[in-house]
Amino acid sequence: MDADRDIVKMLQLITSSQPIFIVIDALDQCAAVQRYRLFDSLKEILDKSTGARIFVTGRPHIRTEIERRLSGRVASVFISPIRDDSIRFLRARLSEDETPDAMDESLEAEILRKIPGNMSEMWVAAAVVLRIPLLIIG
Repeated sequence: MDADRDIVKMLQLITSSQPIFIVIDALDQCAAVQRYRLFDSLKEILDKSTGARIFVTGRPHIRTEIERRLSGRVASVFISPIRDDSIRFLRARLSEDETPDAMDESLEAEILRKIPGNMSEMWVAAAVVLRIPLLIIG
């Protein structure tokens, strides 16, 4: 765990002289035990470094976990994919297929039916020091 301590100290040193943004994508894919250690480190950074800002994305099930761990410092936004946008994106990607003979109409129809239906909303959180306003553009 010495490496964790060193990283936290380094980030605290950097943020003592300049603002810093820490971006963590897909936090829900991190094992729970690792998330707990990460939250503890992030809380320590926020407690001692007023220039630190943290931007996190993940599935909704981690929302309560991060709000509890970083209590009072989290603003969150739910982002849900728009079905038509998802289908348009999939069609564009399918049109770039390098092996077009591998795709038939029924497979394409199944892809366009199943994938947009299985997409879930994404949770975006930004941990901030409350006296500085937060702007999330999505």
